[in-house]
Amino acid sequence: MNALLVYPEWPDTYWSFRHALPFQGKRSAYPPLGLLTIAALLPLHWSKRLVDTNVRALTDSDLAWADVALISGMLVQKDSLLAILARCRACGIRTVVGGPIASGFPDLHRYADHVVIGEAEELIAALAEDLERGEAKPQYKASEMPSLQRSPLPDLSLINTRHYCSMAIQYSRGCPFNCEFCDIIEIYGRKPRTKSVAQVIAELEQLYQRRWRGAVFLVDDNFIGNKKNVKQLLPVLAEWNNRHRRPFTFFTEASMNLADDPELLALMKTAGFIRVFLGIETPVEASLKEANKLQNTQRSLLDSIRCIQQYGIEVMAGFIVGFDSDPEDVFDRQVEFIQKSAIPIAMVGLLQALPGTRLYRRLEQEGRLLGEANGNNIDCNLSFIPTMSAQRLLDGYRSILKRIYAPDAYYDRVRHFLEHYRPTRTRRSLSEYLALCRSVVKQGIFGNARASYWKFLMDAATRYRHAFGTAVTLAILGYHFSAVTEETCRTV
Repeated sequence: MNALLVYPEWPDTYWSFRHALPFQGKRSAYPPLGLLTIAALLPLHWSKRLVDTNVRALTDSDLAWADVALISGMLVQKDSLLAILARCRACGIRTVVGGPIASGFPDLHRYADHVVIGEAEELIAALAEDLERGEAKPQYKASEMPSLQRSPLPDLSLINTRHYCSMAIQYSRGCPFNCEFCDIIEIYGRKPRTKSVAQVIAELEQLYQRRWRGAVFLVDDNFIGNKKNVKQLLPVLAEWNNRHRRPFTFFTEASMNLADDPELLALMKTAGFIRVFLGIETPVEASLKEANKLQNTQRSLLDSIRCIQQYGIEVMAGFIVGFDSDPEDVFDRQVEFIQKSAIPIAMVGLLQALPGTRLYRRLEQEGRLLGEANGNNIDCNLSFIPTMSAQRLLDGYRSILKRIYAPDAYYDRVRHFLEHYRPTRTRRSLSEYLALCRSVVKQGIFGNARASYWKFLMDAATRYRHAFGTAVTLAILGYHFSAVTEETCRTV
């Protein structure tokens, strides 16, 4: 059987990094790890082809080749996914859809022949057998959350790694916390499950043998959810990376309590972690308590961020406005906090009530839902009735974006970060030198913020020479954030 695995296109959001990719000569930020893992679970006698539509278009010849299309994605990719399903249906190709979107889009069965809900490790064998017999059921649902010990090595033979900025591996699933707005705990549970150390090292070896050198994203939603296991992994990770002359740098997502554990921070630094994404959400403690984000309360958020940064680990962060408890001055407080925290990459979004979350259920009971959320938290079409005036919320949200990604404000924030940042020495690749050249041309010659850019670049070359590469990377990312902000704030 010919299995066509298709990954939908990302819309243009802060997370897509679309405007930054050309600087590095890349087509997408990360490969579709879920589909690569599914591919490894399929029968060996099946023929497989993967099309990442962020890298290349899905062609008629792809569809003519396929007996079945297996599609996976997130809710934010729904529009692209539905377009792919429509093409497959027009060609008479059977379609199977899984991934996070299957848990957050109740009407998916109207568009796909077969829907897989839950994690695939224990479902794929039966699904494949049913497809071969022509007896596949409309829905397959996991009865339990499987052990990650059963997860295979992703099939990297299906992609060209040179098209991506970073490779991706997964160490754990699940998060111990209970944030009201989060769908991760609904899909993957609150008891973090991890792969073995041997599994992770095998994935690194596979990347190394395929000549990948550079960034590796551990895609866990909370890498430190199981601290005991993480502390067993990190020394082995460090030893492997050092023995291979540090071919990889790592970044991941974690919870704010990372700042409480100096031992863990030291282990991460030694292993080669250079960046971590934190869900900070808001400096307003009442809103954190409302969202049950208790791990962020009763602490100085600024001190916690600085603690992590002191270990040479850059902090990226997510912020949210639209909580019921947000005061009228929340927009000014968000901007003040982001600037003081020296977090260059600040992803600010509107609160969304994702299907399946406790927030969704509460707002449904209160009669405040306006429609289904689309997973794109920079979309200014509200999916629920906020406590604050809707117009006030949208105007205030846009004002945050305009202020934090105004060129001078952004570069000042980066300078503040670089003053205290002491990165681990890493090799510079040819693509990074080419990125600098493209940045000089696009931002320094043709950019609208040329004066701010050159002032910053001169500072980077003199005052921040110890982190010049990081400074250039952040300048390029600033270009992306500025472009997305301009589009988001454009009035129709």
